[in-house]
Amino acid sequence: MRLTRAMASACGTATIVVAGLTAVPSPALADGPGVGSPWIVSVGDSYISGEAGRWAGNTNNGETLHDAGGSATYFDNANHTAEVINRCHRAWTAEINIGRGVNSTNLACSGAKTATVASDGSGNFKPGLDFYNGSAGQGQALMLQNFASTHNVKMVAVSIGGNDFNFAGIVQQCVTDFLGSPTWFKDYCKDDSIVTNAMSSSNVSARRADIKNAFLNIRTAMRNAGYADNSWTLLVQNYMSPLPNGSGIRYSESGYSRQNTGGCGFWNADADYANATLLPTINNAVFGAATDAGLTNVKTLNLSSAFNGRRLCESTVGLLEEKGLSSWQSAGAVDQTEWINTIRTATATGNYYIQESLHPNYWGQGALSNCVAQAYNAGTPRGGTCVRGANGLNAYGEPNMSLN
Repeated sequence: MRLTRAMASACGTATIVVAGLTAVPSPALADGPGVGSPWIVSVGDSYISGEAGRWAGNTNNGETLHDAGGSATYFDNANHTAEVINRCHRAWTAEINIGRGVNSTNLACSGAKTATVASDGSGNFKPGLDFYNGSAGQGQALMLQNFASTHNVKMVAVSIGGNDFNFAGIVQQCVTDFLGSPTWFKDYCKDDSIVTNAMSSSNVSARRADIKNAFLNIRTAMRNAGYADNSWTLLVQNYMSPLPNGSGIRYSESGYSRQNTGGCGFWNADADYANATLLPTINNAVFGAATDAGLTNVKTLNLSSAFNGRRLCESTVGLLEEKGLSSWQSAGAVDQTEWINTIRTATATGNYYIQESLHPNYWGQGALSNCVAQAYNAGTPRGGTCVRGANGLNAYGEPNMSLN
């Protein structure tokens, strides 16, 4: 059902021209600001692009058991045969594709920062929330401006800032420290320079300013496309907690099963630090930047606790095989398995990508779609805190969520 919703959103509205023999009808107004079917758009990073949206839950028994999205999950060109920008991973399962008769498009890119990176360490283009226009491509603000000029955009959802804080590098360091030190002499990442530098007051202030400017670029893009500020809504979302505190992790700190089996190689103290300090600091910078920008059309979507009870390695859920499930399609799988993709190291083989690590998977993307749909509110956007609702799936194939 999520594939059906996404494909319906991508198709848009067809225009049929009928030629008469005796009269020529007046040409229809071209879609644009305030004209035509409404659209919602996503911009930002991997936490909104749909990264990891191919996989429903986690397993060590083969990718076919939880391949819910299929081989074309990240193919976003017109024929769904390739990516428009390599490794942006704009999944058809991404949260912006809410269906419900609402048109949507995904301009976000996995790995994106506030500013465009023409070529990352792997040679991939990473468009930021700016007006970059070069041989490698365009920044997302410019993409948005061009799209909005020919479509009636009513809401822009944004997730940005995590990569500016080097979140992926921090996760890698935490896993490296876990695998490289024994239980009797634990090497924590929370006091490593990669973390302390990211969390320093000067860096937090600088990154908050960068995020603020990214939000202002979105406003500029919409103004350049012909929109009054009160004619559309900017939905700013923060980041969910992907791991429980150490006491809630179902694997022991002893041995290597925490990473080799569960894919969550954090020491308890580092998991606690991530939830108590790291993520709140990043989330405060994101919402603080929205305030600093002074925008009058902002709504905030608080996702910080949206996945609690369904997080990676949480004691309330498990791998497919740990729960006796034959596949992601087994009855009750959405409630018994994780909504966050496993952290991959040497296990990134076959169709798995390391960059999918610690991102909302197929179930997580569905939950976020439910949150975004409630925030869009049938065209009258509202903000709030999104949390899990009742077990099971709604009529759109999404986990039940509640926007409070």
